[in-house]
Amino acid sequence: VYDATCCVNHVIYLIDEHIDRFYDSAALLKIKINHTKAELKDILNAMVQKVEGDSLFVYWQATRGTAMRNHAFPDVPSNLWIMIKPLTLGDMSERIRLTEMEDTRFLHCNIKTLNLIPSVMAAQKAAERGCYETVFHRGETVTECAHSNVHILKDGALITHPANELILAGIARKHLILACQALDIPVIERPFSVTELMNADEVIVTSSSSFCMAACAMDGIPIGGKAADTVSALQAYLMEEFHQYTQAK
Repeated sequence: VYDATCCVNHVIYLIDEHIDRFYDSAALLKIKINHTKAELKDILNAMVQKVEGDSLFVYWQATRGTAMRNHAFPDVPSNLWIMIKPLTLGDMSERIRLTEMEDTRFLHCNIKTLNLIPSVMAAQKAAERGCYETVFHRGETVTECAHSNVHILKDGALITHPANELILAGIARKHLILACQALDIPVIERPFSVTELMNADEVIVTSSSSFCMAACAMDGIPIGGKAADTVSALQAYLMEEFHQYTQAK
């Protein structure tokens, strides 16, 4: 299992929420982390202090442990691995292009694991088509993207897929919902269709390093662009929240 977020001024953004999700994922797979949440937080904070740069990507993962191959769980300590690299935050002023594909992943998408073959293939499809992301759908129902959550704005409300086993409950998704609540934008958590996405006022993609990206096309067909002021207000709110959280301490 793994988690990741960005770091500016050596402040790891929303670290507690990402650590909570990391432990939730591990618990669902019965992986016992060898550190408390407070200890892991101290380790990550100490690591970023050792790395130069004002903007970093912080990634950490745990495996069940080192043992002979066997399907049953070994009685050994889990392994923790951390990777930190330079990061350029997504430019939310640019609209993004999307593509789509059938969601053939397993039914535990809420666990942030390394079982990423469908997501890797979807990300490659997006790259080959000059797109930012691939939107997954199960039949007509939109779930999420290869490495992001996807939402729509319609008639002044944000519509987002419920945080169940079909999507990863993104931290950026959570904060988009909080931003909507602060700005008096109604939030509806329900499944929505590909047709609804294509006819939405706006299509928004969120991730831990690109907080609120608005789409302009799906497979070359124009989408969104009908509620730019609302998108701008959400982007401004989320960036202010980010700057407040990561200001040098």
